Amino acid sequence: MEYKYQYSWIIPFIPVIIPMLIGVGLLLFPKATKNLRRMWAFPSVLLLSIVMIFSANLSIQQINNGYIYQYVWSWTLNNDFSLEFSYLIDPLTSIMSILITTVGIMVLIYSDNYMSHDQGYLRFFAYMSFFNTSMLGLVTSSNLIQIYIFWELVGVCSYLLIGFWFTRPIAANACQKAFVTNRIGDFGLLLGILGFYWITGSLEFRDLFEIFNNLISNNAVNFLFVTSCAFLLFSGAIAKSAQFPLQVWLPDAMEGPTPISALIHAATMVAAGIFLVARLFPLFIVIPYIMNIIASIGIITLLLGATLALAQKDIKRSLAYSTMSQLGYMMLALGIGSYRAALFHLITHAYSKALLFLGSGSIIHSMEAIVGYSPEKSQNMVLMGGLTKHVPITKTAFLLGILSLCGIPPLACFWSKDEILNDSWLYSPIFAIIAFFTAGLTAFYMFRIYLLTFEGYLNIHFQNYSGKTNNSFYSISLWGKEEKKKINEKSRLLSLVTMNNNERISFFCKKTYRIDINVRKMTRPFFTITHFGIKNTFSYPHESDNTMLFPMLLLGILTLFVGAIGIPFNQQGMYLDILSKLLTPTIIHQNSNNSVNWYEFVTNASFSLSIAYLGIFIASFLYKPSYSSLQNLNFQNSFVKSLPNQILFEKIKNVIYDWSYNRGYIDVFYAISLTNGIRGLAQLTYFFDRRVIDGITNGVGITSFFVGEGIKYIGGGRISFYLLLYLSYVLIFILIFIFFF
Repeated sequence: MEYKYQYSWIIPFIPVIIPMLIGVGLLLFPKATKNLRRMWAFPSVLLLSIVMIFSANLSIQQINNGYIYQYVWSWTLNNDFSLEFSYLIDPLTSIMSILITTVGIMVLIYSDNYMSHDQGYLRFFAYMSFFNTSMLGLVTSSNLIQIYIFWELVGVCSYLLIGFWFTRPIAANACQKAFVTNRIGDFGLLLGILGFYWITGSLEFRDLFEIFNNLISNNAVNFLFVTSCAFLLFSGAIAKSAQFPLQVWLPDAMEGPTPISALIHAATMVAAGIFLVARLFPLFIVIPYIMNIIASIGIITLLLGATLALAQKDIKRSLAYSTMSQLGYMMLALGIGSYRAALFHLITHAYSKALLFLGSGSIIHSMEAIVGYSPEKSQNMVLMGGLTKHVPITKTAFLLGILSLCGIPPLACFWSKDEILNDSWLYSPIFAIIAFFTAGLTAFYMFRIYLLTFEGYLNIHFQNYSGKTNNSFYSISLWGKEEKKKINEKSRLLSLVTMNNNERISFFCKKTYRIDINVRKMTRPFFTITHFGIKNTFSYPHESDNTMLFPMLLLGILTLFVGAIGIPFNQQGMYLDILSKLLTPTIIHQNSNNSVNWYEFVTNASFSLSIAYLGIFIASFLYKPSYSSLQNLNFQNSFVKSLPNQILFEKIKNVIYDWSYNRGYIDVFYAISLTNGIRGLAQLTYFFDRRVIDGITNGVGITSFFVGEGIKYIGGGRISFYLLLYLSYVLIFILIFIFFF
């Protein structure tokens, strides 16, 4: 066992082999490396699988023995200052390593086919492997400075992956927005690290916690300064986990490829902020004001994210706001001291949301068969509908993720979210009411996504393989209906891309397709049937390839069963014991009681389920599909007219819609107050620099020039004239002195 722990330092560095080999290959054998680009998927998955097995083995050791292992190397030694490089293996590290590797493997397999058309395929896998290295290094770090190094590497990888299609201006702007927003939190994190080093003289977690707790118990520190430093540390988590008010980067980050959204913006990167707060939990819990701030930020974020998801049309942005809301639940749980529930929800949400993002990629893949590559159309849920018969496997997997996020048992998120809701009620009834209300909103907007996407009929005019045109039907809701756009046959045919005859061998997928530029501007072939050597391409939605469906099915199984680790059987029950051992040994102050009151559990679960089903019912009523768009619209209009005060209802509806669709006007506020304000300050500074600073300097130079020019004409070379001037100056100064002094 000691042998396994001793060589655990290699965990973060195994995936980094891939980008190194790709770089060497492109440098020495560029043509061969590009021609055999699909071969890199297999070693990427293989190496990450090795890390997953190693992490699972360490987790088993944690469950059986509960050992905490730390290994330290001296990095910098200078008198009283010592900087060390070390790694820490404890339950939090083990569970995060398993989470990162399992989701990472699924995303890599999925990406082999999803990115097969893109010439940036090699670059994509290099970035992904380097990101996995950064995340694994982050969760295995045992001191603050080492965490900060890997924290910044994660940010760099996020910047590169969000802006992967950097030739698209919207993607370039999105990655810059994410990078700048996270720099605000990262700067605060750095100041917090320096502040706590000044207080305790240590950066190692174990020494830091012990020294700080002694200082607090002896009242030997300035409480205001300590609270400020703790908030600065927390600001790093605010930015990375998209908490209010630094959440604005997350929806724009959806401009990256969909596998990126599944990996870093659902399961791992945004979870880094939750991990940081969990790692520093023994530090925060002795500062009550910080715990209150964490809980308050969490409750604001979960409600804000849910309200902003209500009227979004882009399927990925809707899921992004859902992620923001669920991260708020986790932050709320940490703020109220429910450490176990927060990490439990982190696990269940990661698998459920990764499944939903991969499912959305499969849906977008299907929609591109109709509209070509156009994110405004292929990701617009209003233009979808009726995909059930075309993508049944995707629909089943997507529905599992939807029901899990809604909190329907026995799916994963039910167990963790229900635990957070119960703990929030014990902490504050106001917080609990907001959390329960948001749970209803979650069920509403998640089922709205499902109904708009899969139910009813497809909302795009297109011709099927038999040449018949399907009628266009709309899922009409109280938000209103989209305007129909006619697509003529010529435009439709121009949007279709036929099968490329150049095929290569892949480890995961039999076919790959070429493109001419480095951005994703063309669709993949839609559906190909080979009959007597003739290939026919049909322009209708179709199921994704097996290499995209396989990770979705595995994540669906995890979504279905991973919640079992938290099922409250009894104090000696196997599942409860496993979860407790994984999530509680490193906590200094843990007040949670693992005993189970079945009556209380069923009562609380019934209440939360009633709210979830109410949200689903309202979504079904407002977005139910109809065979006649006009009939559905007339029914809803008559419903509105039957209300006692229909004008007030219309105003409330419009206010809610505008608030949600316009992102709560937060981006507009930032643009006016910050962006324009900084630009105005820059222009004022520019004016002051050019007109005042440079004006004084240039004025002195010009004045000296003219004075010199004037004086040179006075001098004629006669000594008597110079003496006369000298005496005149002396006489003037004497007169001034006599009369004024």
